[in-house]
Amino acid sequence: MDEADKIYRVVIQTPATEMLVQHAYFLAQVSEAAADRLTDEFFAKAKSLEKIPERCPWLSGYSIPEKKYRKLILEGNYLLVFQIIGNTVLVDAMVDCRSEYSWLLQE
Repeated sequence: MDEADKIYRVVIQTPATEMLVQHAYFLAQVSEAAADRLTDEFFAKAKSLEKIPERCPWLSGYSIPEKKYRKLILEGNYLLVFQIIGNTVLVDAMVDCRSEYSWLLQE
């Protein structure tokens, strides 16, 4: 199988789902349509990681383990944070880029 044809299994971890719910709930207080768009984009972008998740850049920072997590931008203000382990993509978190989030990724 050609590397471009490889399909990864995407697993959305419970903390990432809970973060999505929190962000969508907060956003829905202002705009239900915006909350729906965020939720739809979350699942569409997560699904897109089935193909070539390595296309996404590394997440880096002082307290973030080097070359462990990758990032994918959602709706301009949010990040999907994920790691690739073998043939599996683990979506570990969804964070608001406007917030300080390095605490989330400490081991």
